[in-house]
Amino acid sequence: MRVLVTGAAGFIGSSLALRLLARGDHVIGIDNLNDYYPVSLKKARLARLQQAGGDTFKFIKLDFSDMQALENSLSDEEFDRIVHLGAQAGVRYSIENPHAYVQANIVGHLNLLELARHRAVEHMVYASSSSVYGGNDQLPFSVDDRVDHPLSLYAATKKADELMSETYAHLYRLPQTGLRFFTVYGPWGRPDMMMWIFTKAILAGEKIPVFNHGNMFRDFTYIDDIISGVVACLDNPPADDNLAKAGGSVKPHAIYNIGNHKSEHLMKVISVLEDECGRKAELEMLPMQQGDVQRTYADIDAIQRDLGYQPATSIETGIPSFVSWYKSYHGL
Repeated sequence: MRVLVTGAAGFIGSSLALRLLARGDHVIGIDNLNDYYPVSLKKARLARLQQAGGDTFKFIKLDFSDMQALENSLSDEEFDRIVHLGAQAGVRYSIENPHAYVQANIVGHLNLLELARHRAVEHMVYASSSSVYGGNDQLPFSVDDRVDHPLSLYAATKKADELMSETYAHLYRLPQTGLRFFTVYGPWGRPDMMMWIFTKAILAGEKIPVFNHGNMFRDFTYIDDIISGVVACLDNPPADDNLAKAGGSVKPHAIYNIGNHKSEHLMKVISVLEDECGRKAELEMLPMQQGDVQRTYADIDAIQRDLGYQPATSIETGIPSFVSWYKSYHGL
């Protein structure tokens, strides 16, 4: 299979590409290599893919929110399916830079839909986010819940992506699967995410910011489990059979949660990090941040039922794996 992966230099995108290459697929990866976080990390991920894939991996640097550039760069490329993971990430950053999110996440998503439509791809899998649930107080979060009250622009753009995808599934019968990811962590992760920030601070003896005075819960999901879910979705496009799919659509469009189905208390996560780093954390207790939510918790019944997805990595296993990689990557 030939797969186009957007955000191929990103955390999830590069991890997915590595899994696809390992099973013999051909991967075309695109990414604009922006400087939202150090480009050196993105280039290191790409180097890993080039080494693993050889001639079966091709990287193209481009901004997929530029439709002309997207079409021109891919005019001679063939691919059967698309996994659209590229986006402007980060909840808090969306408050400071709203236009970047609309351009990358809404215009960019529309461009990929148009590309998929005109190329008649077999299936497009795309990244949504658990942030679409907003301040939902019904736990765990189900794909059948209403998601009409986002707390950040980032969440609003992801909800908009789901709506546009539903439209294209209706108008053009384009098979699609949207994935609401829950707090992904693990080796080769992002420097703007909690696990990296806390590990860096603890090892350096610096204070770590603890929002809502530690009364926070997250469904932490290890990268290997996430990728297993993405691959299962990629291999199983929703049928155009007028039957209701996960998320409620009767078009060829399914929406799944991908999480660990376990909401961990932030202070427990800090405790595991302390044990692995070999020192106590200095805590800076802070109020809740604007746009943030207190708790996330994934109901994964739909993806378990339809695709046999079963996360297998606890934080007691996943956090040591991340810390070990972090030390190795930084030569510590």
